[in-house]
Amino acid sequence: MDTEPFDFADARNRMVDSQVRPNKVTDPRVLSAMRELPRERFLPARLRPRAYVDEDVPLGGGRVLMEPLVIARLVQLAAPSAGERALVVGAGVGYGAAVLARCGVRVTALEEDPALAALAEPTLAGLAPGVAVVIGPLAAGWPQGKPYDIILIEGAVREIPAVLDGQLRADAGRLVAVRATVGSMGSAVLAEPTPAGLRAKPMFDCATPPLPSLLPKPGFTF
Repeated sequence: MDTEPFDFADARNRMVDSQVRPNKVTDPRVLSAMRELPRERFLPARLRPRAYVDEDVPLGGGRVLMEPLVIARLVQLAAPSAGERALVVGAGVGYGAAVLARCGVRVTALEEDPALAALAEPTLAGLAPGVAVVIGPLAAGWPQGKPYDIILIEGAVREIPAVLDGQLRADAGRLVAVRATVGSMGSAVLAEPTPAGLRAKPMFDCATPPLPSLLPKPGFTF
């Protein structure tokens, strides 16, 4: 028996209307970007049927495509303005970078896994051609493009890498991330530069898997 082809456009609209819009996402640019961007095209073919579920999509190696609601609220929290510059740390397959770009932001997408970057590049070239994909260690950020108006860390962290403070604009720069707390729980934080360093304020509860390379290194025990 033939099966009907999966209707990704319908799933995309349902994602926005049932997962994203009812849950405090009100920025029309974010809603429009998520309604227009074919999220499934950022995934390998075998994972595309999972593109619009309300959960993280595992990509292997501890990495995920962040669930739609969390990425939507993080982008909205960053309050992007057209013409600003943004760095996405742990850009993965590029979906979050594309959402930011559709808000009029010039985006640098930093990824350390060459396989994920190779997935992201052709998709972004077609859907968000202004995004620059760069490869390097996430913990170092990408100082070549500083200062950034926005830094988005696309994955949970225990602590925000201190080096990123120096890559934000000193005036009006903001960093958004998910800070892991206990177990799988966490909170989205908005961090802004101060003379004493980044000041992070928790904004809402959420959870997403940590970026493996940004986890604290285990210490020696005797």
